[in-house]
Amino acid sequence: MGADVGRRPLRRREYDEDDVRVRPGKGSRPRTRIRPAHEDAVQGFVVGVDRGRYTCLVTDGAGRGGRRGSRERGGRAAKAQAGGTLVVAMKARELGRKGIVVGDRVALVGDVSGRPDTLARVVRVEPRASMLRRSADDTDDTDGIERPVVANADQLVIVVALADPPPRPRMIDRMLVAAYDADIEPLLCLTKSDLASPEEIVSLYAPLGLPYVVVHKGGELDELRERLRDRISVLVGHSGVGKSTLVNTLVPHANRAVSHVNAVTGRGRHTSTSAVALELPEGGWIIDTPGVRSFGLAHISAETVVAGFPDLVEGTVGCPKGCTHLGEDCALDAWTAAGHADPARLDSLRRLLSSREGAADDDRRPDDLP
Repeated sequence: MGADVGRRPLRRREYDEDDVRVRPGKGSRPRTRIRPAHEDAVQGFVVGVDRGRYTCLVTDGAGRGGRRGSRERGGRAAKAQAGGTLVVAMKARELGRKGIVVGDRVALVGDVSGRPDTLARVVRVEPRASMLRRSADDTDDTDGIERPVVANADQLVIVVALADPPPRPRMIDRMLVAAYDADIEPLLCLTKSDLASPEEIVSLYAPLGLPYVVVHKGGELDELRERLRDRISVLVGHSGVGKSTLVNTLVPHANRAVSHVNAVTGRGRHTSTSAVALELPEGGWIIDTPGVRSFGLAHISAETVVAGFPDLVEGTVGCPKGCTHLGEDCALDAWTAAGHADPARLDSLRRLLSSREGAADDDRRPDDLP
């Protein structure tokens, strides 16, 4: 007490920073949200995806072509593969949950030498010219999530066998709707014409002006090659329709596994397990995808589904407002009865619309059903 005698208290104006007790801890500097520009990144074209690893082709012009009106640019990009480098990369954390699919154009940093045991990073996904999507099944409420199939394709080649297994028009219709939704030009490729005539399928889609090619086992593929030249085309079809056989013929070094159709079920076995982009010798790319047994459209609006049937769209003008095209008041019945469209097309449209509401949609023809 004696030592404090005569000591006067500090006045407010006499306080300074030395009198303030500061607790140690994290600084108050706000975290910056500025991301690096990666100006030194190189451009790559994703040709394969496998368990979080992305195989990218690095060239001066990889993946820059392929849209309509850009056939020349697409050819240069495709022909550059001989001098390109395949680089394996992982996705940078800054991309978050953004997905990367075959066909994407990306920016890469890090080790892009392509040497074994090296790994680059994908730091940017360039804007996509197109995106083909599907959902696993319209009727599965737990799995109606849309799945990206490929990016930047400008042509969807729907591969259909004329026999063994038999063609399924409703599956063709589903893929056409997906193509129109993605703004991708469709091409119908009819295989196994040595086993059955293409006349029925060709006449069914004639009103749409749908381009098609017909091929048979061991036959020439000149017409198909010309339609694929200098474009980025994605091949989609049921298992067992001959898709992998086509790929192996078009790209001799592809070595895609080939399956056979089960004699009991009439269905093929999945042999392609992942999508892969392959360079065509004539220029251009084909993207081979695993065989599908369903092509859900749950992610596509009903209006877009109807737009996928251009031969029926004009008939909807007479429909009442908010028409679901499933009721008795739909004008499409009278439209088809008057001979403006094939009744089978209206039946297919209604099956697709019904399947989006939870009804089962078997895409087999009546004579294929048990």
